[in-house]
Amino acid sequence: MCYDAGNGSVAARLWWMLRWVGHDSVAVLDGGLAKWLAEGRPVSSLVPSFPRTQYPVRMRPETAVGVGFVAHQPKSMLLLDARAPKRFRGEEEPIDRVAGHIPGARNRYAADNIGAEGTFKKPDDLKQEFLEILGKRPASEVVNYCGSGVAACHNLLAMEIAGLTGAKLYAGSWSDWITDPRRPVARDAARDGSR
Repeated sequence: MCYDAGNGSVAARLWWMLRWVGHDSVAVLDGGLAKWLAEGRPVSSLVPSFPRTQYPVRMRPETAVGVGFVAHQPKSMLLLDARAPKRFRGEEEPIDRVAGHIPGARNRYAADNIGAEGTFKKPDDLKQEFLEILGKRPASEVVNYCGSGVAACHNLLAMEIAGLTGAKLYAGSWSDWITDPRRPVARDAARDGSR
């Protein structure tokens, strides 16, 4: 069980990483620590110890793509950026040295996956919202990214909850994309630009 003290993005990243190395039996605590505490459930400050163990890693390379794939993506592929709309549009960038997004990407803010009560929206609602962006494109033709590959996993988990399985992660995300000044940068939804 993965959980965090925020909106679930960090827990979703761990969920994705465990599945990426072949661990199928993994889940995310919906609502995280905040909901757990609000329900009056027990907590402990003890750190348990476990015997040393070997885990057989069965990598699933088909669940992730690198910068080369993104740079030469097939026309059928959709890049989905999980960052806040202002970051996506390049209006502000509090973390990376360059503002904007990968040309051709669409924005699906990861925080929009959560309802007012702090848990994931209902599967049918998530599905409807994602399909408004994906159209008839299958989830297997979607690559999620964000600033550093964390919030993108929140979108991946939301898509799974919605029954839209098979999307991929560009783990390097925006931070990796901007390492090469020759790669193009889009700064708003209306036009693509370069640095």
